[in-house]
Amino acid sequence: MIDILMPRLSDTMEEGAIATWHKKPGDTVSIGEILVEIETDKATMDYEAYDAGVLRDILVPEGQLATIGTVIARLDDGSPDAPAAPSAPATDDASEVTPEPASVPAPELTPALANRSASERHYASPLVRRLARENGIDLSAITGSGPGGRIVRADIEHIIDAAPVVTPAPASIAAPPVEPAADTDGRRSTAVPFDGARRVIARRLSESKSTVPHFTVTAAADADALLELRKTLNASLESAGRAKVSVNDLIVRAVAIALRAHPGVNASYSPDASGQTLLHGRVNIGIAVASPAGLVVPVVQDADEKTASQVAIESKRLVGLAQEKKLGPGDMSNGTFTVSNLGMFGVEQFTAIINPPEAAILAVGAARAEPTVVAGEIVVRHRLRYTISADHRIIDGALAAQFLATLTSLIENPLTIIA
Repeated sequence: MIDILMPRLSDTMEEGAIATWHKKPGDTVSIGEILVEIETDKATMDYEAYDAGVLRDILVPEGQLATIGTVIARLDDGSPDAPAAPSAPATDDASEVTPEPASVPAPELTPALANRSASERHYASPLVRRLARENGIDLSAITGSGPGGRIVRADIEHIIDAAPVVTPAPASIAAPPVEPAADTDGRRSTAVPFDGARRVIARRLSESKSTVPHFTVTAAADADALLELRKTLNASLESAGRAKVSVNDLIVRAVAIALRAHPGVNASYSPDASGQTLLHGRVNIGIAVASPAGLVVPVVQDADEKTASQVAIESKRLVGLAQEKKLGPGDMSNGTFTVSNLGMFGVEQFTAIINPPEAAILAVGAARAEPTVVAGEIVVRHRLRYTISADHRIIDGALAAQFLATLTSLIENPLTIIA
């Protein structure tokens, strides 16, 4: 018997949520088959079977969280039973889960069972059962679209959206009969449960903001030369049939050069002993991306050693994988600094929360045309604003200011970015 453990799928992962089981107890499992989809703090990833056998037990059902190393399932490979290992800690759905005895394998979903009407069966994850209970949904009337006819969240979301929202009275006070309020304009509040990725994102950002002493410094650069250089570069690249370069690609490249000049910013706080600064030998730039799975930060490795075109190609690859929810652990590991750019949304300036264990993050706004004094005359120039959020335990205000000064010089003299 083989214990299948919750794997570590990213360098920052502490727990994962079971998104979908692709096998059920009693199914035969082959090496390399997709066994389960796991939601982490960064993406939803497929987990392949490393051993062959028959799936005996599923100990962590869909929708439930488990910490790294927790036994999530057991695979019968014909070997003697392993010592019993703890299953996942109880969550809000744990009271609904009654695992079958290990000695009695779960019944296989035969064609006869699969063809039974929806009123005769309603396999559902604990999360779906909780949502159904909270919203008064009869699962026996639902046809599941998940593996083996399992009812998944998507099967009931449209019913939840169409249902009126009711706020229960406090438990100590009997709620009087209430007539539903007329919904004249179609507006109402809707509770959207967090998925595994959003839960972890919320926890990690809360921990970062509450435990890391943030401070911010803002600078601005004349971006006319940068925009003109990009225009010239893209005309040349397009005629050669090569991928274009974005403003963000040039900024990522400039940030990498500035980090190499100021290694104290390309660092992490280490709590070992009485505290110390960990200076990173590589410059790996994370790019904050809004994906269907939530905020993810794929990493351009060794960005200081890549050309602007190479940064552009790698960035497009990573963003594409993020949009398809196909980022792997290697795509999101070993970041030393993050760039978050909202300029494409017209945002002029903002501050970002540090992505631990990194010590800083740069928030980049849009390059906007505005009146500027040049040589004593008022002219219209494009100004680009950016704000560094830094960990004050290891980065002082002067160092942050020096880093931004170098970055500003690179942006205003962009040939140095591509040299």
